[in-house]
Amino acid sequence: LEPHIAVTIGSGDELFGNIRRGAVIESLGILLRVLYPVAPHIACALWNELGYATKYGDLLDADWPKVEPDALRQDEIELVIQVNGKLRGNFMVPAKATREDVEELARSHEAVMRHVGTAPIKKVIVVPGRLVNIVV
Repeated sequence: LEPHIAVTIGSGDELFGNIRRGAVIESLGILLRVLYPVAPHIACALWNELGYATKYGDLLDADWPKVEPDALRQDEIELVIQVNGKLRGNFMVPAKATREDVEELARSHEAVMRHVGTAPIKKVIVVPGRLVNIVV
């Protein structure tokens, strides 16, 4: 049994149409489970009306969505650049970049070069996964 959701999902290849339809059905099911503690009456009514009750049972007994750690993993992260503690920009670095790589990318960033000019850099502070502060 599949929930009877009346969703028109574009034209095109049948396989991709079925994948999109499955994604919509899965997404609505998760949305209703998460919405249930906040708006239980409408969530329960939609759960029953859309046909999820016949497949998964009562909304109160439905499993809470599970987190997939692999889906949360990022290949690149965004770091903030500061010069003397003032925000000057941001840039993307590979998630597995070393401290030296991050420093090198930060030093060559155009905003840093503009604000530092020819002044010597005294210190580079790297807070992993968050920011790079260049002290002049």
